[in-house]
Amino acid sequence: MPAPSSKKNPYLALRITEFRNFIIGRFIFTMGIRMTGTVIGWWMYILTNSKLALGLVGLAEVIPAISLALYAGHYIDRNEKRKLLLTCMTIYFCCMGLLFFLSTDYTKLHLNHWAIAGLICGVIAITGAVRSFSGPSMSAMIAQIVSKDILPGAVSLSSAGYLISSILGHATGGFLIAKLGIHNTFYVVLAFIATAIFFFSKLLVKPVYEMKESKTWQSVKEGLQYVFKTKELLGAMSLDMFAVLFGGAVALVPVFAKDILHVGPEGFGWLNAATDIGSILTVTFLTLRPLPGKQGRILLFAVGAFGLCIILFALSKLFWLSFAALILSGCMDGVSVIVRSTILQLKTPDELRGRVMSVSSMFINSSNELGQFESGVMAKLLGTVPSVIFGGCMTVGVVITTWFKAPSLRKMEY
Repeated sequence: MPAPSSKKNPYLALRITEFRNFIIGRFIFTMGIRMTGTVIGWWMYILTNSKLALGLVGLAEVIPAISLALYAGHYIDRNEKRKLLLTCMTIYFCCMGLLFFLSTDYTKLHLNHWAIAGLICGVIAITGAVRSFSGPSMSAMIAQIVSKDILPGAVSLSSAGYLISSILGHATGGFLIAKLGIHNTFYVVLAFIATAIFFFSKLLVKPVYEMKESKTWQSVKEGLQYVFKTKELLGAMSLDMFAVLFGGAVALVPVFAKDILHVGPEGFGWLNAATDIGSILTVTFLTLRPLPGKQGRILLFAVGAFGLCIILFALSKLFWLSFAALILSGCMDGVSVIVRSTILQLKTPDELRGRVMSVSSMFINSSNELGQFESGVMAKLLGTVPSVIFGGCMTVGVVITTWFKAPSLRKMEY
């Protein structure tokens, strides 16, 4: 199928049954995981009333995720991805079962709040370790399901499905907490993970491209070398990492919702979903109307605007203005998602996909979860509002520095 046709019809990948099973499974799984993230954020703050505890949740997940990422890439390239993905999903299901048990009245009677919070962090650490394998496996499988001429459209559809599921997961999590309570919400989460396993089980067995014998470190080194010599990949990943590391306000949304904006779990759920709502609006638009060129320049402007939106969110005392600021920040983040994801898929050879996707996951994990930890620590030191203003200013500073120090990224096009 010629490339021009794929550009005219970005939905060609949906004609492939296996791709439909893949994005449905990923959609349902992401909804379950995002619901869990919303529940954990609210649950931890209710248990501890500590901003630092919210940061520790992110740290608990990111340490194993980053520690195992490079080995995970080596393992993914040398093993069949469908089987690996199903194994990861099964472990996720067991972890959700543990969280379900920790939310029971039996646990509340026998353990104090801080003990429960510590065990929650322990379970989250396990999910972080599993995510170092599952995330790159999913990303690497897309190019094995669709042909390269329709890959950009498939990437956009996958990103759109991921973001829509994030929106629904965040918002639904807040509503379920309000209507069902924390414990009963985990029934829903378990059902979602089980359904996702069913759809992933319908995928075909994937070929293993990396068959040559080499030591683990040598294999890992090949992936790192490829990323560092491909300046477009390195530049886009680095910009995204530092922008989200400093500019991510999501970790403190429970604090803003409860103590500053004075909204309940429903308002918290919508604030949590706001960034993803903005992202999906942008991703949907860019799927229908791809960027014609100058993607690097547009990326830098978008990340700078993201930082300004975070500053506006920090200063707002009105729910609707805070919600709008987060939606706009999501719109800007959507540009980054599309540009980075498309370059990553197009620039990576099949035999290196697991390792390159794992390096990418290190950047993403470090920016999201370390950003969550940074937000918790800075909120403890500076106060909630000043810490978020500081993060937004640092994001703008990173963009200005990148503009002058990384001309190859500024001139990047695909």
